[in-house]
Amino acid sequence: MKPEIHPEYKQITVTCGCGNKFETGSVLTEDLHVEVCSSCHPFYTGKQRVVDTAGRVDKFRKRFGK
Repeated sequence: MKPEIHPEYKQITVTCGCGNKFETGSVLTEDLHVEVCSSCHPFYTGKQRVVDTAGRVDKFRKRFGK
């Protein structure tokens, strides 16, 4: 590797909209603010739900026998 061309890698604090904070390594110079994290995202919390718009799930199940 060539010397003096790589950015400095340091610890920053990531703050989520839900209030969760954690530290991670990054080349950013300031702290990071995000809208969702693994603590509040529906996929990771198990609160994910299937959105049935205009009966599409029922149409699919009727068409393919499920």
